[in-house]
Amino acid sequence: MRATLTRTIYYALKPLLPWPVRLAARRFVAQRTRRNHAATWPIDEAAGRPPANWPGWPDGRKFALVLTHDVEGSKGLANCRKLAELEMEMGFRSSFNFIPEGEYTLPAELRQWLVGNGFEVGVHDLHHDGRLFWSRRRFVHNSKKINGYLHDWGAVGFRAGFMLRQLDWYHDLNIDYDASTFDTDPFEPQPDGAGTIFPFWVGRPPGAGAGSLNKDERSGAVSSILPLPSSTGDQRRAGYVELPYTLSQDSTLFLVLRETTSEIWLRKLAWVAGKGGMAMVNVHPDYLAFAGDSPRNTSFPASYYRDLLRHVRDDYSGAYWPALPREVANFASQNLSAASAPRPASAPSTSDPRS
Repeated sequence: MRATLTRTIYYALKPLLPWPVRLAARRFVAQRTRRNHAATWPIDEAAGRPPANWPGWPDGRKFALVLTHDVEGSKGLANCRKLAELEMEMGFRSSFNFIPEGEYTLPAELRQWLVGNGFEVGVHDLHHDGRLFWSRRRFVHNSKKINGYLHDWGAVGFRAGFMLRQLDWYHDLNIDYDASTFDTDPFEPQPDGAGTIFPFWVGRPPGAGAGSLNKDERSGAVSSILPLPSSTGDQRRAGYVELPYTLSQDSTLFLVLRETTSEIWLRKLAWVAGKGGMAMVNVHPDYLAFAGDSPRNTSFPASYYRDLLRHVRDDYSGAYWPALPREVANFASQNLSAASAPRPASAPSTSDPRS
């Protein structure tokens, strides 16, 4: 309860705190966090165990590669085409998650251009202000708006701002998948990881209807991972697939920890590939500096991301399944069984907020 109150106060005051102050605070705390979690970040060996009866990836591929982007502001919106063109140049496609009611409005032309070129579009929170989960009743109200954007954009995926989450509440959303968790990331405001580098199914608790306010949901409890229904044809009502990101977020690596190479990404990628898991990364176009951009302390060279893609393309050719999140969710919903649905190492909880 105390952590929840701290988080609530922080996000209420956050707009008043200058970015340099927030970044400096994060950097200070991150050094201690990194030392304290050296045994489980960036690699938590316990997360590499595959689900029981895991069938492997399509076409015998060794691992899955999933590229995602959260567009947080107008700068990120302006960089979307550059980022997509970089990926197309190297033979990749990704998913762009847009904030429905933030500082920018998603142009229909950009959305259509992305989808037309083989990319996916998802919904990123509602306002991205850290308040989505302030109360169950508030979430029920906002879920109707989110569902409207999901429908209008033809989207089937969701990711909450700041990776805040209440997995039980997402049953109110008309989604095939959520991507608000991670295998291990102690730098996030809810630092408890899902404890797996594989997708997993989150089933609707028996008797729970959309928008219901039962005792467990009012208290914020997170359900156990439940088995798949006997038929997955109506998976949005029966549950959804959870897709944890497994490669560290770009903002953590390059802005907070001030790494100057992609070495941590590449090391984690090699481990995920060796375990046959899902290598999902979240790169924010807001923080990318392309050729010709002025250097800033709020950005990092796009060449770091290019290095990751080049490494995958050249060193893992034919070994990975290049998939959009919706494709992984569809595959998982059809192949995970009651015996194979993994249980997260611990239920998501609250902790110190990120900036």
